[in-house]
Amino acid sequence: MRTLCASTLIGEFFVVGFAALVAMKDPDLAGSTLWTVSGIAMFLCLALCGVVTRPGGIALGWALQIALIASGFVVPTMFFMGAVFAALWWASVHYGRKIDEAKARFAAQAAQADQAAHAGSTTPDAV
Repeated sequence: MRTLCASTLIGEFFVVGFAALVAMKDPDLAGSTLWTVSGIAMFLCLALCGVVTRPGGIALGWALQIALIASGFVVPTMFFMGAVFAALWWASVHYGRKIDEAKARFAAQAAQADQAAHAGSTTPDAV
């Protein structure tokens, strides 16, 4: 799950940066405020890559998705991009969990087969 979610967050990092460049064209927005908010959002994208598997990491990711959609009030295209990344986030979490469960199941089966192989081979150590 971590790899899929981190990939989505890295993509969001770039989208937030490009959206900030587009928002700079708006004369009503102060550049310092724009880059402060965008910088915080970009930092959160990167920071969440490291904590996505910890308790609350997925919830923070969802909060970031909501903020990304809400940024559409500043840059209207972000309504669409935010929805796309929210769908990608859902898919990353959903399918990432399935992949993690399958990996755990395969690892348990391999460990069980390894134990059975070692238990079946009772050769004397000293001759």
